[in-house]
Amino acid sequence: MNTMGIAVTVACAAAWPALCLAQGADELARKLSNPVASLISVPMQFNYDAGIGAADGSKMLINVQPVIPVSISNDWNLISRTIIPIVDQTDTAGKSGSQSGLGDVLQTVFFSPKAPTPGGLIWGAGPVLLLPTATDDKLGAKKWGLGPTGLVLKQSGHWTVGALANHVWSVAGDSQRADISSTFMQPFVSYGTKQATTFGLNIESTYDWKSSQWTVPINATVSQVLKFGTQLVQVGGGVRYWAEAPAGGPSGWGYRLVFTLLYPK
Repeated sequence: MNTMGIAVTVACAAAWPALCLAQGADELARKLSNPVASLISVPMQFNYDAGIGAADGSKMLINVQPVIPVSISNDWNLISRTIIPIVDQTDTAGKSGSQSGLGDVLQTVFFSPKAPTPGGLIWGAGPVLLLPTATDDKLGAKKWGLGPTGLVLKQSGHWTVGALANHVWSVAGDSQRADISSTFMQPFVSYGTKQATTFGLNIESTYDWKSSQWTVPINATVSQVLKFGTQLVQVGGGVRYWAEAPAGGPSGWGYRLVFTLLYPK
């Protein structure tokens, strides 16, 4: 186990007794399984993949993903979800050297009813915006992108089942770079226990319409709501298997660690 993994394990062991003091921890875990729940959170997701391309490259990706819900009426919420990628990669495109810095930011806004439908469905829809914020040419597309996004899910007992999707078209940017037409689809299922432990499985598939190519990583994770002093958090981790990727893309197994700050109202 690497240093980061040991640190997470030790921290979890130290914080575990405080879980008994965290009222409603299981309900917080349930909300975290719902991307449009009325809960302010800041997930920080660490991903590592190796064996990339002919030069056996590697990539470390930290996605900082603040989620901010805003009540806009008696019946509707607006949920802002931002993905801020921080990348460190080596030889991901042959002998391309190392690059570190910020990638392209993805900003999503969901408009979601506060109450589920009579059938128990929770849904949201809105726009998604790709921002060319990359600090290195090899870390981003150098394009502005825009498109629709939506999700639907149902929570029944301990189970959450749903799917999230978006499509991004490039609308401006560097004319020398390839245009973007990309569909993202994320079916997910999770099971939460009364002890605020969540077991999750999702597929973060992307289809590139320009190259007619799928990218399909499958993620299996386990996470736990804990309390550090007065701060509620969720910590977790898991593995990823690349079922499909472009030539020269990731292959085999990778892993993911997640640390989420929680700010319940």
